Amino acid sequence: MAGPPALLHDSIDPSGSIEEASSTSFAFTRGELLRTTIAGLVIAAGSETSVASAAEQRNSDIAILNYALSLEYLQAAFYTEAERRGALTGGLADQAKVVGAHERAHVAALLEHLGTEAIKRPSFDFHGVTESPKSFTETAVALEDLSVAAYADRAPLITSRAYLVAIVGIQSVEARHAAWIRRLAGAVPSAHAFDEPASPTRVTGLVDSTHFVVERARTSAHGAPHFTG
Repeated sequence: MAGPPALLHDSIDPSGSIEEASSTSFAFTRGELLRTTIAGLVIAAGSETSVASAAEQRNSDIAILNYALSLEYLQAAFYTEAERRGALTGGLADQAKVVGAHERAHVAALLEHLGTEAIKRPSFDFHGVTESPKSFTETAVALEDLSVAAYADRAPLITSRAYLVAIVGIQSVEARHAAWIRRLAGAVPSAHAFDEPASPTRVTGLVDSTHFVVERARTSAHGAPHFTG
């Protein structure tokens, strides 16, 4: 598996707890969700090296928006479950409530842009990371840092001004989320003058080990879905 994003340096994570979260605390499976988005991103990569037709440019943009949607689905589900589990208090509870609402709004905006071309929302199982302040915080830092890096890599490839405005609007808010949760985690909110982009291959490599995206929601012995978001 690939290592954590370069924006997680020892100087801002001396204990290694955030870096560990970024490499082990969240992932997509290699199922339909990522097969769809990565296949579309192959089109996007090809359009960089040739004069693409209008149709090819649109396909590239749609692939990028679906890639963003897959990340927003994950974050929205994570924060929604954290809020509903009720294990957080104080500043963390406030952060989960506000950011969760933002992530759900991001999902809604991307769905509006994509219409019938949007990928479907999968089921999630976060394996208990939303049930303690420590694991929630570490995972939230990793998710937000990775999201910012993913947007930084794909946004320059968008050809539609309307889509670009939407993506940049989301990316700037994700960066604020990252700074907020880093401050709550005791890390430097913004340690460097520039963020390093993360390619789709790197992002999916980082998120492919913990299987947060599942075929169907797991149920407990009492019959209640493990995921509540």
